[in-house]
Amino acid sequence: MLKRPAIIALFALTATMLSSAQAQTERKTPYWASISSGKAMMRTGPATTYPATWLYVRADLPIKVIETYPSWRKIQDPEGVTGWMLVNLLSDTRTALVTGEGPHPMYESPDTGSKIRYQVQAGVVGRISECEGNWCQFDVGGRRGFINRDHIWGTDPGESID
Repeated sequence: MLKRPAIIALFALTATMLSSAQAQTERKTPYWASISSGKAMMRTGPATTYPATWLYVRADLPIKVIETYPSWRKIQDPEGVTGWMLVNLLSDTRTALVTGEGPHPMYESPDTGSKIRYQVQAGVVGRISECEGNWCQFDVGGRRGFINRDHIWGTDPGESID
C-alpha cells in the first residue's frame, strides 16, 4: 500500500506530465521543434500499435510539427517525409540542417563582408539562437557564427527568432 507522501508525489508527477502535454497541444501548428532523443521512431499513426516507418538516430535533427494529437505529433522531416512521433521524443530547442551543395560560410557577424569563422558542409546540424532578416546565428558544437538562411532548413522565411 502506498503511503501518503508517495501518493502526493505520484499525483504531482502525473499532473506535471499532463500539463506539459496539454501546453504543447495548444501550440498553433505548424511549428518547429527538434528530435531530443538519440533514437526516435516515426510511425504511420498516433499510437505504438501503428507500424514504424523510420528510426531516427540523430538527436537535434530539426523537424516541423504539422499536427497534434494528445501525446503525439505529426511531423515533417528535412526530406519531406511525414509521420507520427511521441511528444516526449521531441524538444522545443531550435535547430537547423545545412542544405545545398558544398561548404557554406559561417560569418563573424550577419554580413558577407565580415570575417568567415568556419565552413559547414551540407548535412551538418546546429542550434539556432537568433534569426533576423536573412541571417541566423548557428552553433555547431560550440563553434558559432552567422549563416545565410538560404543555406539551412529549420526556419520559416522572414521568421524572427530571439
